[in-house]
Amino acid sequence: MIIDKHASSKRDAAEYALGLVRDGMRLGLGTGATADCFIDGLARRVIDDGLSLSMVATSHRTRTRAEQAGLKLSDLNDLRDLDLTIDGTDEIDIHFNLIKGGGGALLREKIVAQASKEMIVIADQSKRVESLGKFPLPIEIDRFGAQATSDMIKSCLHHLGFHECRQEFRRSGDKLVVTDGGHYIIDAELLRIDHPKEVAIQLNQIPGVVETGLFVGICDLAVLGRGNGEVDVIGPNEKARSDV
Repeated sequence: MIIDKHASSKRDAAEYALGLVRDGMRLGLGTGATADCFIDGLARRVIDDGLSLSMVATSHRTRTRAEQAGLKLSDLNDLRDLDLTIDGTDEIDIHFNLIKGGGGALLREKIVAQASKEMIVIADQSKRVESLGKFPLPIEIDRFGAQATSDMIKSCLHHLGFHECRQEFRRSGDKLVVTDGGHYIIDAELLRIDHPKEVAIQLNQIPGVVETGLFVGICDLAVLGRGNGEVDVIGPNEKARSDV
């Protein structure tokens, strides 16, 4: 049995975010363990408080979780403009840049986040870092010519100064992971990313790269659980404040 030592922190962050949801909102539902906590709590609010919400999922996994919890989902093509997306993250740096995609949903997570007026990240304190990169950077690529694209990614990263970078195709057992969009994922171990915007721009110019897990200038607020019933709520260029 795997025990998540940050489970209480994730729940605290999710519970705080639930208090930001208002009746009539159009919501984007993120993917991952912390997002699952939010979805479960949201279902309780819909039932207990009678909230009327329009919601879209960022992955098949999230759609399944939400529907099993009793939530009714819409298509982003129908809603288009969302009020709020609430999602987790694998890392968040002091400049509010993110690495996402550990759950393999980075493309759809970014589409939904960018279609929203506001994106709120919920996570435990361990996701807060000075500089991105300790968590391997997910890069979603087209399956056609995947090895050639991998070679171009390696060359690009070398040019950007990541000379010791290791990268590999994400696997589940002996099979390559395929995203909801039918793509492969390459995980690049960059260790430290001092200029995430430049890295994202350069990687996205490679034919075959669909999207990167670098979310730059997208997150508006972060709610980071401490695990003791308290959270830190921070915005870009703001000092953290503690809330119970």
